[in-house]
Amino acid sequence: MKGKLIIIEGLDGSGKSTQIEILRQKAQQAGKQVRQVKFPNYAEDSSALVRAYLAGELGSLHEINAYAASVLYSVDRYATFRRHMKEDYDNGCIFLLDRYTTANMYHQTTKLPKEEWDSFLDWLEDLEYGKMGLPKPDLVLYLDMKPQTAKKLMENRYHGDESKKDLHEADFSYLLSCRDAALYAAQRCGWEVLSCCDGESPLPIDTISQMIWQKVEPLLG
Repeated sequence: MKGKLIIIEGLDGSGKSTQIEILRQKAQQAGKQVRQVKFPNYAEDSSALVRAYLAGELGSLHEINAYAASVLYSVDRYATFRRHMKEDYDNGCIFLLDRYTTANMYHQTTKLPKEEWDSFLDWLEDLEYGKMGLPKPDLVLYLDMKPQTAKKLMENRYHGDESKKDLHEADFSYLLSCRDAALYAAQRCGWEVLSCCDGESPLPIDTISQMIWQKVEPLLG
């Protein structure tokens, strides 16, 4: 029996890592076999070109087009799946993923005119789920944090040190565009969008984790 992929997506600073750790603990307490994986997989050499891209070593954010940048991430996902996930997935393990193919669906879409978004999304799904044979997600949860709120949370994370931000995090206009693209992809691809703000303030961590659990628990069986 094949496993399941449950994906947590959201802007940088939206609390994905915190929420996926809470979700893992809840799932294990419910007696489920789960594994937690974060993409890009910086512990693996397959992420070397992603690291170079995010450090600006390959060019500026908009010099690296959506297709080229996506392939860098696709290779890392493919290698990680084949090396570290496939056997457990084939044996029914539930994977909780911090980002997946779905992240490129909004991070890279922003580099294209809107009339090209659908063709790019079709291309990306065909590349990874079709030609590369990566499994499709069973559930994608998008943590919808307002960009200004996510920006403040990132600043708190880095204690105001701008040098710690990667190529994506450092460009606020890019974050604004990513939210628009993410909501578009969510509607087109059937993601669950969870509103994580009360005005300009983030909802309490426990409130967000309860919202996530309500969506995930029925899928665990």
